[in-house]
Amino acid sequence: MSGTLFGIGVGPGDPELISLKAHRILTSAKVVAYPAPDDGPSFARSIVAEYLSPKQTEIEIIVPMRVARFPAQDVYDKAADDIAEYLKSGEDVVVLCEGDPFFYGSFMYLFERLSDKFPVEIVPGISSLMASAAALQRPLAARNDVLTIIPGPLNEEAMLAQLEMCDAAAIIKVGRHFDRIRDTISKAGLLNNAGYLERVTLPNQQVIALGDVDAGKAPYFSIILIYKGAENWVQKQKVPTQISPDALGDAGE
Repeated sequence: MSGTLFGIGVGPGDPELISLKAHRILTSAKVVAYPAPDDGPSFARSIVAEYLSPKQTEIEIIVPMRVARFPAQDVYDKAADDIAEYLKSGEDVVVLCEGDPFFYGSFMYLFERLSDKFPVEIVPGISSLMASAAALQRPLAARNDVLTIIPGPLNEEAMLAQLEMCDAAAIIKVGRHFDRIRDTISKAGLLNNAGYLERVTLPNQQVIALGDVDAGKAPYFSIILIYKGAENWVQKQKVPTQISPDALGDAGE
């Protein structure tokens, strides 16, 4: 019998936010795989580092983090081949995924390559979207509000169209696109409706009114939440406006 491939969401960063099920599967597995940049440690691994054992075999999936395009298909092809060898031998393999595996998660690319050959189980995780709403202390949406997820690299025209149609929005993958995104939000007349968050659930978490952020770029782990629906949450909310001088020190894509 072949092993089972587990894709487990490890949440936005706080080790206590992984589920009991994810913890059980992670600590019982002999093989653990995770994505890692080519210029530093794996964030997904760092979240669950205290739960790992030296006896576990680790598979590091190196994904270059740079503006220039890289052969992503080759990266996931090789990772799938490496993982398949363990699955064929009967070993279960746990793949760590920041946030949730199927919410812009890298695990979906391994799922695409392996799910027709081996048993697969997905363990959902808390996404940065949910964690950001909790940190901002403002509901994402209610009643008939339409919530839209907008990728930061989206061009201005398309982003403006999405902001016009929705009642609430979450803009992810902000990184180096920060200035353009904020300008677009300002053109839409929503600057006062937007909260900016970075590194949610981590010790250096920042929660700031978007209009008070002075930066040309933002960390990879940043998100902007906007609400313009029927509720009066924006008027009631008091968003912190202070940020440490080095809070935006490292840029992300």
